[in-house]
Amino acid sequence: MALQGDWTLECLSERLARVDELKRAAAQGFDASGIGRLDTAGAIILLDVIGGDGGIGKLHGLQPRHDELLRKVVAANARVPEEKHENAFLDLLARIGESTTTIWRNAVRLTAFAGQVLEAMARIVVTPRRWRPTALAAQIEQTGFTAVPIVSLLTFLVGCVVAFLGARVLRDFGATVYTVELIGYAFLREFGVLLTAILVAGRSGSAFTAALGSMKSREEIDAIRTLGLSPIEVLVVPRVLALLISLPVLTFIGMMAGLVGGCVVCIWVLDVSPVMYITRIYEMVPVQHFWVGISKAPLFAFLIACIGCLEGFKVSGSAESVGQHTTSSVVQSIFVVILIDAFAAIFFMEIDV
Repeated sequence: MALQGDWTLECLSERLARVDELKRAAAQGFDASGIGRLDTAGAIILLDVIGGDGGIGKLHGLQPRHDELLRKVVAANARVPEEKHENAFLDLLARIGESTTTIWRNAVRLTAFAGQVLEAMARIVVTPRRWRPTALAAQIEQTGFTAVPIVSLLTFLVGCVVAFLGARVLRDFGATVYTVELIGYAFLREFGVLLTAILVAGRSGSAFTAALGSMKSREEIDAIRTLGLSPIEVLVVPRVLALLISLPVLTFIGMMAGLVGGCVVCIWVLDVSPVMYITRIYEMVPVQHFWVGISKAPLFAFLIACIGCLEGFKVSGSAESVGQHTTSSVVQSIFVVILIDAFAAIFFMEIDV
C-alpha cells in the first residue's frame, strides 16, 4: 500500500476520514516514499494507521527526517503516564507521599543552601575587600526602616486585643490586675518576635524571591557568574546580614508597641495608671522573658532570608514561575517560623526558663 501526499495538520480532516479504511486494509507493508511533508499531527495519525511503534518496520522508503520525527513522537508518548483509575483512598495516600517527599527535598535543599551561605559569610569576614557596605545599607533600609510603621501598628493592635481578652476572662475571677502580667509575658516571650517574623516573612522574604527570580529570568545571575563573581556573595549575603540586623531591632520595636497597646487598654478599661502599669511590668515580669524572645529573632531572620533567596534561585525564567516561587517562599517561611517557635517554646519550658 502506497502512502502519498502531505501528512500535516492542514490535511488532518482528510487523513482522519481514511484512517479506518487504511486500517481495514491491513497491509503487510507500506510504501512511504511518496510522503511529502510530515508534522507531529500527521505522525500520530500515521502511527495509528501502521499499528503503533511496532509498525514502523513496515514503512519502506521513509525519509530519514520523517523516521526521526516518528521515533520522537513514539518516545514522547511513552513518557506520558497512563491514567490510573484508583480509588479515593489510594489517591489520598499518593498525594500524602508526594507531599512528604517534597517537604523532605525542600528541607535538604535549604540545609545545603544555608551551609553555602554560612561558608560564604565566613570567607567574607576574613577578607574585608569583599565587604559590600553599600548593598548592606540599602537592604537594611528596605527590610528594616520601611517595615517599622507596619510592625508597630500591627503589634500595637494585637496588644490591645490581648489586653481586652485578658481583662474579659480575668474579670470573672476578680484578677483583672494580672492582665498586665499577661501582656508582658505574651509580648516579651512570644507575640513580639512571632508577629514580627511573620510580617517580615511576608514582606521581605517575598521581596527577596521576587528580586532574585526576576534577575534569574533576565539571566543577570548568569552574567554575575560570567564575571567571576559568586551570586551568593553578591546577592545573598547582604540580604542575610541585613535581616540579621533588622529583625532583632524590629522585634524590640514590636515588643514595645505591644506593651503600649496593652497599656492603653488597661488605662481605658481597668483604670490602671501608666506608672502602675510600668511598675508591675518591671517588678512582676522577669527580664529573662525578654531575652528568650529576642534570642529567637536572629534564627528566624537567617531562615527567612535563606528561604527567600533559595526560592528566587529556583525560578525557571517565566513570570508565572516568579509568582509561584514567591508564594512558596512566604508559605515556607511562615511554616518554618511557627515550627521553630513551637520547638523553642518546648525547649525553654523543659530547661525552666
